[in-house]
Amino acid sequence: MKLFKSALAIMALITATTLHAAEDMTIRLATTTSTYHSGLLDYLLPEFKKDTGYSVEVLAAGTGKSLRMGENGDVDLVMTHAPKAEAEFVEKGFGVLPRKLMHNDFVIVGPKADPAHIGELKDVSIALKKIADDNLGFVSRGDDSGTHKKELFLWSQAAIAPSFTNYKAVGQGMGPTLNMASELQAYTMTDRGTWLAYQNKLDLKIVLQGDERLFNPYQVILVNPSRYPDINYQGAKAFSDWLVNTKAQNLINSYKRHGEQLFVADALTQ
Repeated sequence: MKLFKSALAIMALITATTLHAAEDMTIRLATTTSTYHSGLLDYLLPEFKKDTGYSVEVLAAGTGKSLRMGENGDVDLVMTHAPKAEAEFVEKGFGVLPRKLMHNDFVIVGPKADPAHIGELKDVSIALKKIADDNLGFVSRGDDSGTHKKELFLWSQAAIAPSFTNYKAVGQGMGPTLNMASELQAYTMTDRGTWLAYQNKLDLKIVLQGDERLFNPYQVILVNPSRYPDINYQGAKAFSDWLVNTKAQNLINSYKRHGEQLFVADALTQ
């Protein structure tokens, strides 16, 4: 009986060790919907697995939700695009080793008829003021994402509280927000990558781009292992290291949709 119990104990230990090893080859990434909907991660992750053996479980949410997952120790690293919120995440001890990864930009899109005549403008503050003053439709993500945070910042810079009747905060990701704006023939703000992935399905066009305030930087940040020792820190660091190396940075630069480059790699220029 003792030998039987010992054998069971050894088998249980081997099983637990095997499961732990398998878990160590899986990395949990919380990231924005823009990196997911644009197809960038589907492009990068097979190459990462081929190079390292690691699999990445992607949890796509807005930046706010992604950072909260990091704060709770529910993921191993985050890839987000809200510099102020990311700085607070690191300063409060939730994140370590923040690295600039890439950037793209935001654009204002709207009805092809462009009733606000935004296409004639170059200043995003003036464009938003025209939409609000004319009480035209504007669909906001309203989900505490990096895009939503940026949109609210731009309204504040224009000295406007977005409370006009036809302003709708929908609490949705970028794809559903774009679809709703198209259905309502309203304006919205989107990252360029998601726009390029969705544009052929929408009855909208870019009406304003190029204002330097629409710059959209992304960072990758590891969750602090001192706070959450059970996270897969080694796997997360391997992924972060891979993302900022020459191969991955070249892959990011080469990724296109409809013939257009979606993201510009930043790590090699630091």
